[in-house]
Amino acid sequence: MRSGTDRTENKFASFTFNKDCQKLPRLFYEAEQQPVKLLATLEVKAERRFGWSGHIFAWKAKHGTLFLGVIILCLVMASYILTRDQQKLLLTPSPFQYSTATDNEEFPELDSAEIDSDNDGFSSPFNWLEKITYATPELITETSDSKLQLMPRRLPGWEDLVKQEAHLFSVIPRRFLQNVKNHCWYTRYTGTASTDPYKKNAYFLHTKHFQAIFDYLKKVIWKHLQHHGDEHYRLRCLPYFYIIGQPKCGTTDLYNRLRLHPEVSFSIVKEPHWWTRKRFGIIQPWNGFHDRYLIEDYLDLFDLAAHQIQSQIANSSAEQLIKSNMVIGEASASTMWDNNAWQNFYRRTTNGEPPYLIQDFLHAVLPAAKLIVMLRDPVERLYSDYLYFISANKSVEDFHEKVKDSLQIFDGCLMHSSLRSCVYNCTVNSAMPQVRLQIGLYAVFLWDWYAVYNRNQFLILRLEEHAANLKKSMHRVFEFLSLGNLTEQQEAAIINNPASNTRRPKDKSLGPMLPETRRILEDFYRPFNEKLSLLLNDDSFLWEK
Repeated sequence: MRSGTDRTENKFASFTFNKDCQKLPRLFYEAEQQPVKLLATLEVKAERRFGWSGHIFAWKAKHGTLFLGVIILCLVMASYILTRDQQKLLLTPSPFQYSTATDNEEFPELDSAEIDSDNDGFSSPFNWLEKITYATPELITETSDSKLQLMPRRLPGWEDLVKQEAHLFSVIPRRFLQNVKNHCWYTRYTGTASTDPYKKNAYFLHTKHFQAIFDYLKKVIWKHLQHHGDEHYRLRCLPYFYIIGQPKCGTTDLYNRLRLHPEVSFSIVKEPHWWTRKRFGIIQPWNGFHDRYLIEDYLDLFDLAAHQIQSQIANSSAEQLIKSNMVIGEASASTMWDNNAWQNFYRRTTNGEPPYLIQDFLHAVLPAAKLIVMLRDPVERLYSDYLYFISANKSVEDFHEKVKDSLQIFDGCLMHSSLRSCVYNCTVNSAMPQVRLQIGLYAVFLWDWYAVYNRNQFLILRLEEHAANLKKSMHRVFEFLSLGNLTEQQEAAIINNPASNTRRPKDKSLGPMLPETRRILEDFYRPFNEKLSLLLNDDSFLWEK
């Protein structure tokens, strides 16, 4: 467990340190901001001459005034441009601008061997997007030294977080039961045997197909309480682990396999999206805002699991140090990346970046949570995302056009904003025509999560390896969660469970994306994949075939 005071932030140091004070190469750094004086001093020297006639003097004065006016106009324009160039992007060629050229000439690719002498052999991941080529019949792009830097975040303090979500922190305790593996605690229950505590639950009101489960919980809750005279206590639990992302990377498959483990339970709703959407009142991202879901609504989703843990506690012997080994999981694939609501609820910042991210609040509540991330080739992820969420008029040609439009939108943002600002910009993300490019920028999201949680609290899986060797992949998950041993029959049931959420037959009939589209996307994601592989110290995350 790491508290907020354990984190030391130094924007200009060449190294960061992990929890054990081991020196680690810093992958992202902030360049020193040296003042730029393009226009230092303008001296206008005029010689007085007394031999001119009045007519010639007036002609000279007229043209001199015009010349001086042009100089002043240039100074004003230069001042405006330098002011807008706070992120050092406006005066730099953009990495994703399109040309009308139709030539297929190949430009040199990004030189991954570029070394920053001030950074002990590691170049800044977003500082060297050099010579990126979009070799397609329609567009070719060349970029030279684009300064895309991911600056360190200013992490909010505990008091600031409490101020933003006072009710959340009034409900969740700072400490949990010591003899239970999962994050659980007891709270006083003020209802009676006939009280329906789920009557006003927002998930119940907006998700009627879970009515049977809530009806069952209403009937059994009284017998799962701890009764001490006239006082009654209810066991409340939050997840021990989260599958935080990414969409279309195999999270549903992992969820369905883990559900079969006897020591694992999940929320009633597979993807509650409480941290990213529901607590802001977002039921569907395209339907605007509704009443905000309370933290109590979220906690109700874990009551089935809490009842199992309560039964294990009741049946445990006094000598047992751990009364329950049951762990609860939550699998909202939006947790890692979706911060789109911040612009409507938090103050605007001068740099356009969110002052709070999901992980800030999650860490404040659950600093010891375990986090599982599933990733796949971002090019394939984007195409799978398109096929899954687009309902009509799908085609490889339509996908190609939407990719080009989305790249232009993202590029337009980078012309005047920082990388983080564009990645978390709700307006930019909403404007992308059904192609969610930003979800594949894994390095950006992971870097921001690593700023809050220790690296040893993460398990990063690749879908490609998961699908190729399910047994090995699931064993990694079991070990990460410290789960108990399985019988051969139990393990076989998990490994042989049919794959979940595979591509639908009608989508398979469309075939693969166009080769031109693949080249465009590979060039777009390549520099980010390179930095991801450095961040994880694993070349398999380059997705080079």
